[in-house]
Amino acid sequence: MIRTPLRPLARILTARARGENPDAIERENLRQRHAEMQTQSRQRAEGRLLVLGMFFLCAFTAIGARMATLATSEPVEPIASAPGSAIAMQRADIVDRKGRILATNFETHSLYAQPPQMVDPEGAAQRLVEIFPDLELERLVSDFTGKRKFIWIKKKISPEQKQAVHDIGDPGLLFGPREMRLYPNGSVAAHVLGGAGFGKEGVSAAEVIGVAGVEKQFDDYLRDPANGGRPLQLSLDLTVQAASERVLLGGMKLMNAKGATSILMDVHTGEVISVVSLPDFDPNDRPRPPTSGFDPSTSPLFNRAVQGVYELGSTFKIFTAAQAVDLGIVNSETIIDTSGPMRIGRFPIGEFHNKNYGKLSVADIIVNSSNRGTGRLALQIGAQRQQDFLRAMGMFEPTPIEIAEAAGGKPLKPRKWGELSTVTISYGHGLSTSPMHLAAGYAAIANGGQYVAPTILRQKGPQLGHRIMSPEAAGQARAMLRKVVTSGTASFGEVPGYQVGGKTGTADKPKPRGGYYESKVIATFAAMFPAHDPKYVLVVTLDEPSVIAHGEERRTAGWTAVPVAGEMIGRVAPLLGLRPQVEPDGLAAITLTSN
Repeated sequence: MIRTPLRPLARILTARARGENPDAIERENLRQRHAEMQTQSRQRAEGRLLVLGMFFLCAFTAIGARMATLATSEPVEPIASAPGSAIAMQRADIVDRKGRILATNFETHSLYAQPPQMVDPEGAAQRLVEIFPDLELERLVSDFTGKRKFIWIKKKISPEQKQAVHDIGDPGLLFGPREMRLYPNGSVAAHVLGGAGFGKEGVSAAEVIGVAGVEKQFDDYLRDPANGGRPLQLSLDLTVQAASERVLLGGMKLMNAKGATSILMDVHTGEVISVVSLPDFDPNDRPRPPTSGFDPSTSPLFNRAVQGVYELGSTFKIFTAAQAVDLGIVNSETIIDTSGPMRIGRFPIGEFHNKNYGKLSVADIIVNSSNRGTGRLALQIGAQRQQDFLRAMGMFEPTPIEIAEAAGGKPLKPRKWGELSTVTISYGHGLSTSPMHLAAGYAAIANGGQYVAPTILRQKGPQLGHRIMSPEAAGQARAMLRKVVTSGTASFGEVPGYQVGGKTGTADKPKPRGGYYESKVIATFAAMFPAHDPKYVLVVTLDEPSVIAHGEERRTAGWTAVPVAGEMIGRVAPLLGLRPQVEPDGLAAITLTSN
């Protein structure tokens, strides 16, 4: 900085020439210099205060933000990390269509022992056997007194059992944290959920993995931390599922059936609202798969809805009639001669109880369940067109429903599809499919002719696929199915206010090693309701039913599966939000004439 002189010579000489005091000039310059220095000092001080203020502001902001974060977050105990592969413990919940819990996680403990640290091995073994009766005393004593340094005793224990073991007080008995899968509704929807077990295990953690059902199908999703713990939402309705299971179990006992299955499906979205397979199990205590035997259906783990592949009998007749109408070969009022004899090669085609219906309309062929009438329609359709139609309905491949066991339900079709197969398949023999296949086929008729894939996941709207038949053909087929209930073989299926339409089917049960049983059948009723504007399809299948009615033993679906389905519709329809209503009549045939 260049300073101004306190006594500038030019001003001093001028002041002396005028007779002024030169010291006044010096004092004035000195005052100005002091004023400038004071101004500079104040500016420096103010700058430092500003910087210091900004620092404190930033510090308080950071501290306040951290305190707010701590105040709004859950407290977590710090865990020391250890080398090795991490075990993923967390698993997302499974909920129904309304968000109700079907499967969740439960924090529990495992029990293990370190014999070198045990004080009284024999006494501890005796106390453990009292707490866990399934343990063997001799083996525990041998393990505790041997050379082993680590022994698993129980992979999961209840809080009460943990307290009882804790009261033993032996320092060699230790607990490890566990997260187990819990199914709070017990056996409800057991075959859908499947079950879970332990994968990788450690002392401080265990990996829960799906072993069957949707737990296995969506195992990667349920274990993926990137999903943020969002639950897997199914299409099932817990209330409807529980009601369906109760009705089906009662019906199975009343009809003395070996097993049973039912499927309730939305005809527009493909959502499976309820699917039941009996006998069932509790996924909290999943039984072991059978290790011997030829018939897998004897195991409660067998999912009859998607794994059970059966000849479903006369329920297939409506497909033949609908295709014939769609092709323009007939309409519902076309007359067909169903009288015998009818032979395909050396094989006669007969009717139930050797009846002879004579000439029937196509609608009455379905109502009376005529084999010959359906067979003659099938011969007009032809083998190739019949195959194309059934293939479009998904009858040749496993259903795409997202249950792990569904992949094993592959339909069985004849190696050579000739005239005989064309005729027998038209009335449900010679082609074996699962009840889930049948539900998808009837859903196509119910929704106006479009395929809809069955799904166990919640959908946001209609999921209609490719067209199988015209809306007109589907409409005539629905009218025929309604007539079956009002005046045909399914009269026990009528539910006042809900206008049920459907078709019965009774097929001889095949033996595991080939051939058919003489007195064992698979009885099926495939229904839709309300018939004039279907919302849902219901399929009920009973394995080996037999009931005494009017002094005779009855096995047919009209006496067994139909009443069970009718009871189920009456129970679940209000739960689905369907109100009873009067069935709309058709237009009266009035001819206007002039006077």
